[in-house]
Formats: sequence, C-alpha cells, structure tokens
Amino acid sequence: MHITAKVNNVCSTKVDFDLIDGKVYNVAFTGGCNGNLKAIGKLVEGMEREKLVSILKGNTCGPSSTSCADQLARAVEQAEEA
Repeated sequence: MHITAKVNNVCSTKVDFDLIDGKVYNVAFTGGCNGNLKAIGKLVEGMEREKLVSILKGNTCGPSSTSCADQLARAVEQAEEA
C-alpha cells in the first residue's frame, strides 16, 4: 500500500512510502535536507514497521520537538495496511 503523509513543523512538506507485509519501502521526502533524507530512506528500506518506529520516533531536530525522521515514524505508526 502506498502512503503519502503531510509532515508538520519540519523542513520537508510530505513523505511518501510503501507499506508491504509490515515492512517499509521506497521512502521519499519532499523538501528538507535532501542528502540526509535520502540516507534515511536507504537505511530504513525493508525495515519492519515496529523497528522503524522504535528507532526514529521521538528524534528531534535543533530546538524543535520533532524531526523529519520522527514525522516518518509517526506516519508509519499511523498507517494501516489494506
């Protein structure tokens, strides 16, 4: 299932990913720190959704209470597979 999620309070504006059999694939952010966000996508490719959430949820960026990685974790956590 393909998911597009709007992200909040970060430099990127949205994140797209596929959720297949409980694993995350093809993560792509729009906007934000291009190199870092591509790296996150590569690192989490094929990762179990629970593991991704446990690693990335709560990660912050500067003085913000969230980050692009945290927003990805929240989107994955909220996504439901069809």
